[in-house]
Amino acid sequence: MSAQTPAQKITLEEIAERKKKLLNEIHVQKKAMTATTREIFAPLAPATNKADAIMRSFNTGMAIFDGVVMGIKIMRKIRAYFRNMR
Repeated sequence: MSAQTPAQKITLEEIAERKKKLLNEIHVQKKAMTATTREIFAPLAPATNKADAIMRSFNTGMAIFDGVVMGIKIMRKIRAYFRNMR
């Protein structure tokens, strides 16, 4: 004996209304994502003085150096892994 609850009837108007609400929510989320993306990838403001310019170039150089060192370490690990497979 299964006790099934009676199915709730959904009208076309309710479906259309729900669709409008969901599309509106999607539009709002898309605007928020676009704003966040623009904020993240916005170009840096020009350096106001010489010390800022020097520090910015130093930080960029260190980031590049860190990336190269990490890449070398990863390549060594991958090579060691494939050598050990023999």
